[in-house]
Amino acid sequence: MKDDYSILSLCRHLEVSPSGYYDWLKRLTCPGPRSVQNQALATAIDTLHARSRQTYGSPRIVQELRKEGRHHGRNRIARLMRLGGLCGRQKGRYRVQTTDSNHDQPIAPNRLAQAPAATAPNQLWVADITYIQTQEGWLYLAAILDLYSRKIVGWAMSDRIDTALVLKALGMASLHRNPPRELLLHSDRGVQYASADYRHALAQAGLLASMSRKANCYDNATMESFWSTLKLELIDRRNFVSHRQARSEIFDYIECFYNRHRSHSALNYLSPVDFELQNN
Repeated sequence: MKDDYSILSLCRHLEVSPSGYYDWLKRLTCPGPRSVQNQALATAIDTLHARSRQTYGSPRIVQELRKEGRHHGRNRIARLMRLGGLCGRQKGRYRVQTTDSNHDQPIAPNRLAQAPAATAPNQLWVADITYIQTQEGWLYLAAILDLYSRKIVGWAMSDRIDTALVLKALGMASLHRNPPRELLLHSDRGVQYASADYRHALAQAGLLASMSRKANCYDNATMESFWSTLKLELIDRRNFVSHRQARSEIFDYIECFYNRHRSHSALNYLSPVDFELQNN
């Protein structure tokens, strides 16, 4: 309204000091060092958030900035993210039921419960199956995770939840990791993992089978955590038209993002690949 009234008159009626008004105007036209820093920091945060596929919250953004030599408080990062409309994906409870334990196949003991924590890759693996809904019907995903680095070392997808599916995942893990004999491979009691073909494949590779207690998903908590992450960061955000689309995006998520770039708090905010390289 300064074109119609004097600044002094406006300040008097709005109970604002003229000096305060001119200070505010100066800050708009000539932002101070803090404002300039915040603008640059907000740009960096936006870049990192986009690189994380819009999944990172303020704790991981803080760690990613520190990797670049930029040390800022979490509250400041959280405030700038709120101002920019950025947020992470928050994990909730997630449990899928793919286990058919009503069979007469042999059950392996729970060796994982007594095993010491992994101190290097290829000591302890865990395996499980989940499902993905598509407009063409269910797609099943079997995966094997290395407990040392949280890396997905083997995986396979199929429209059938059978022994062939888990054998393909095991074959991929064996090919890429060349596991030592006596490696412990833990799974649930599903018929696929108890089948004669799967037991034979483990024996051929010299791997030790371990199975969870009946109806106890917490025995395989790390694998369950991966399924929760996959669901939260990819599956829940997509409406897959076809198996082909689902296969392509899951491949991209596991191999291009999760294994190589996604930071894990349990790994000092490194990715599985970087954690293995750093500790090799």
